[in-house]
Amino acid sequence: MLTEMFDRVGVDACLHAVDVETGRDVGTRPDEQVVIASVFKILVVLEFARQAAAGQLDPAERVTVRAADRLGGWGTAGCADDVELSLRDLAYFAMSVSDNTAADLLLRRVGHDVVPLLAAELGLTRTRVAGGPRQMLESMFDDVGARDGAGFARLFAALPEERVRELRVFDPERTTSSTPRDITRLLALIWRDEAGPPAACAMVRDLMARQMFWTRLPSGFPPEVRVAGKTGTLPGLHIEAGVAEYPDGGRYAIAVFARTRQLTARRIDVDLAMGEAARAAVERLRQM
Repeated sequence: MLTEMFDRVGVDACLHAVDVETGRDVGTRPDEQVVIASVFKILVVLEFARQAAAGQLDPAERVTVRAADRLGGWGTAGCADDVELSLRDLAYFAMSVSDNTAADLLLRRVGHDVVPLLAAELGLTRTRVAGGPRQMLESMFDDVGARDGAGFARLFAALPEERVRELRVFDPERTTSSTPRDITRLLALIWRDEAGPPAACAMVRDLMARQMFWTRLPSGFPPEVRVAGKTGTLPGLHIEAGVAEYPDGGRYAIAVFARTRQLTARRIDVDLAMGEAARAAVERLRQM
């Protein structure tokens, strides 16, 4: 049934859903290695929250976002002037609007080398960290022969689809990647306060609940179900991981990775199919 939902909108997809309390799970191709794009930011923010809870950094520490820091996209990346904000607010922007610049600066502060160690500590054996947002962008520039954002936009627009698919950011073996099962494990650990100090896990849960984008996982659930999530997006890739919390206390971690068969932007039908499939998977778990 899950595969049919994705076939209907012309995507290839992997999905895994797990009951946070019991460990019961359902899915389709849950162990396939996939590009995770901005879902990686969950790990960055978790490491920040752990260091804050341990007193290793002050979440109110001030950071100035300058022109050289901007990576494009949402949030501070779109500001015309320098912006000063706290580390805590960098985490907020990284999670709520998937601000690449905020995530890059936060990663710089917590330490690039620490995040792969965190993944290993949490037993995410299939999670491969190849760098943060800046490294991903630089790899895209290199792959098309661009020196800056304007050059990249011009060259990328002229690439045939098969050439786009060959970029490193689309290859799980050459960019940051994981599996749906690893990502739901990460979420379940956070929701059970087992990914770090309870205060750190609570911070991540709160920030994920403040994500602005609603068309993917949240779209499949009724209003009384609270969905906290994190999107990931690249041309032709629609990704989201999150947790659905029911009024009766049931909590379900879900990860969906959808790849369109054509590089068409703004496929709302794909987003809605992701929500529909997530709801179907959770309802199956609730009937077990």
